[in-house]
Amino acid sequence: MPMTAAAAHDHDHDACIDRTLSRAADLAAARGLRLTRARQRALEILLESHIALGAYDLLDRFRAEGLGERPVIAYRALAFLQKHGLVHRIEGLNAFVACTHPDPSHRPAFIVCRSCRMVTEAHIDLGSGVLAQSAAKVGIAVERTVVEVMGLCEGCREGQDHVD
Repeated sequence: MPMTAAAAHDHDHDACIDRTLSRAADLAAARGLRLTRARQRALEILLESHIALGAYDLLDRFRAEGLGERPVIAYRALAFLQKHGLVHRIEGLNAFVACTHPDPSHRPAFIVCRSCRMVTEAHIDLGSGVLAQSAAKVGIAVERTVVEVMGLCEGCREGQDHVD
């Protein structure tokens, strides 16, 4: 599935894929983790586009490629990749997207097109922002945040204009 024009703007997708796969391999080696064929292939599939995919989307690809028929294969691969910061779950879509900046200090917000499911990561610092200050005022130390901005990308908005 190709990237939409909006996501491709100012983006070297091949370099993005190569860099992310290299970082994932380095991270796995440094942590003594095993990137099984299913785990690696799941990450590769998610990197093919910046589109959020569900577990059954991955399973369809696994079946087509002879990697397995059982849903547990896709779910386990995604759980492993998410646990180790290599993919993110997009809550609003119940789907996953590859993390293009796997790093323990990485705290992204997600800008999501609700129509084509394109996802862009925005880098934010919640530790010193209004949200962290509000949490601190009520005695909460922020451990995890999920920030998702939903809308329509330029391509999907243009497509709606033609439908009317």
